[in-house]
Amino acid sequence: MSARKARNCGPGCGRDCSRVSVVIQAGGESRRMGTDKALVPFLGRPMIERVIERVSPVADEILITSNSPESFAYLGLKVFPDLLPGRGALGGLFTAFSVAHHELVCVLACDMAFVSSSLLIAELQLMCRTGADAVVPLTASGHEPFHAVYRKDVCRDAVRDALGEGRKRADSWYPNVNMVTYGADLLDGLGMDLSVFVNANTPEELKAAELLASCSAVLTDDEMMYLFSKDLALVADSSPLCDQVG
Repeated sequence: MSARKARNCGPGCGRDCSRVSVVIQAGGESRRMGTDKALVPFLGRPMIERVIERVSPVADEILITSNSPESFAYLGLKVFPDLLPGRGALGGLFTAFSVAHHELVCVLACDMAFVSSSLLIAELQLMCRTGADAVVPLTASGHEPFHAVYRKDVCRDAVRDALGEGRKRADSWYPNVNMVTYGADLLDGLGMDLSVFVNANTPEELKAAELLASCSAVLTDDEMMYLFSKDLALVADSSPLCDQVG
């Protein structure tokens, strides 16, 4: 199935939904993990490979931002270093919007093991219906800027202005664009739980995410074999983490 058919944005969206860039942010320093989060093994393979596989249905192109492009050469994807090194998450967004070829851009964190193409498609559909410049999930923990969709040009300009004003927060520029939140009621309507936003920033969080994955019925044979080799599937039967999975 093509990415455009998978999105099925519906009538009235015109060319807005004809092409989508997915940009995976892998430029963090991964200090708490102790190694590159994007390449840390998750269920027996590098985390970024899982993310790429899960977002492929929505992508007309997949790009990676990283200051170690050689580490990702084996993926055969275009990798771009930060255009503004040292400017943190906001600088990463500026790079994402600058290198994307298509007007609609999905920006994702490289350590989101449960990233959902279904949610991204729903965000794109809401963007098409409302004419929003950005559609960003909102939970009790705040905005989720790295599982969100944006219009490239207007958002790049707003981020550039925010950087020029010395701002650092990834959501500090939202008041300057037409941003629509994808709230808890819409997430519930999709049958989506908050595990979709889980990050693995530390070895402990990585292990917990693998345990959470073992609660899912949607695992490849290789992933299931890995879980059994680590006894994680057995532990999951009695884990309260599994209560988080819908």
